[in-house]
Amino acid sequence: MTAATVLQDAKPLHIPEGASGMTILVEWPPGAAGTPPHRHTGPAFGYVIEGEVRFELEGEPERIVKAGETFWEPGGDVIHYQDGNARTDAPCRFLVTMLCAPGKPMLTLVDEEELAQRAHLRAPRPVN
Repeated sequence: MTAATVLQDAKPLHIPEGASGMTILVEWPPGAAGTPPHRHTGPAFGYVIEGEVRFELEGEPERIVKAGETFWEPGGDVIHYQDGNARTDAPCRFLVTMLCAPGKPMLTLVDEEELAQRAHLRAPRPVN
């Protein structure tokens, strides 16, 4: 028996030269929209501790990541559209470990003009 279980194995990885790493705990109350569209300078690896996270990366359909599941994003130019709480009746909590390029912020918000210019790269939105 082993004490370790592989939860995700992400490839390929681009790690910026001289990168630093950080792990953060994100806690969203019920129904929280999360961080506005943004990007990271390096890859980010997440694990949902509690609840459900609405997750969407540029070029991929929106999905729900539930407690005990993982997610990752490559960083760089890819826009991270959503990371909010998918439930209106319960909080969510998740851990994210990110590698950041030296001298760059961990997270950069994307403005409306760039979102409009890159709209063709976003996966079709779910029909409600």
